[in-house]
Amino acid sequence: MNSGLRLVVGGFERVFEINRNFRNEGLSSRHNPEFTMLEFYQAYADYRDLMDLTETLFREITQGVLGTTVVNFQGQHLDFGKSFERLTMVDAIVRHTGLDDATVRDPDALRRALVAMNQAPNPNWSLGKLQAEIFETRVEERLIEPVFITAYPAEISPLARRSDADPTVTDRFELFIMGREIANGFSELNDPEDQAERFRAQVELKNAGDDEAMGYDQDYITALEYGLPPTAGEGIGIDRLVMLLTNSTSIRDVLLFPHMRPRDEQP
Repeated sequence: MNSGLRLVVGGFERVFEINRNFRNEGLSSRHNPEFTMLEFYQAYADYRDLMDLTETLFREITQGVLGTTVVNFQGQHLDFGKSFERLTMVDAIVRHTGLDDATVRDPDALRRALVAMNQAPNPNWSLGKLQAEIFETRVEERLIEPVFITAYPAEISPLARRSDADPTVTDRFELFIMGREIANGFSELNDPEDQAERFRAQVELKNAGDDEAMGYDQDYITALEYGLPPTAGEGIGIDRLVMLLTNSTSIRDVLLFPHMRPRDEQP
């Protein structure tokens, strides 16, 4: 369990930290294994409150850094002074792939659609995993203007609270700009029984070979049993935000000490 949520459980209603993270996802122009994040938690708030806060934050940052809310990134003019669009994951898939809503909500039909796109989905993937796959491979890169993608499937959002309107999805969002995820936030799941069941499901996925699945966090379950108030949490990628504001196409350009290949592996 991270320190931020420990503090919320302990009675601190608003917590933030700027920290270093490590994610072993290889090197690319957009990703460095070690990166900087702003993470924060707010008690008695939900994911909608954080979307509102994030929009205001980005607007004030661009105005303060650039003197304008219009960001010029590689010839694309992005106006942070306008309201950010909000789309569910399903609606984004329908808009950007040409698939209809019924297909996106049918696991067999969606699996056939992925095969037709020359992708080979795992036959054991659930509907939510299939939706996430087509979103990541076919939709993300098309999200140019700032947009919040919401209603992430519950099976790929093990820490997020289920939606009251549709328990198959969660009260979660990710902010995309220029085809890149900049922020990830959600209403925290504070039901210890539901969280324990989701951790067990994650362990099963990990044992089946899913490298992205989580383990079982008993400390977190214990903290939830003591009591976590309704809380929303978010992480913002500082490196990618700096790339955007400095018109940098490679993350290496904004890191003081980027990860480098060993000299004997240099091309």
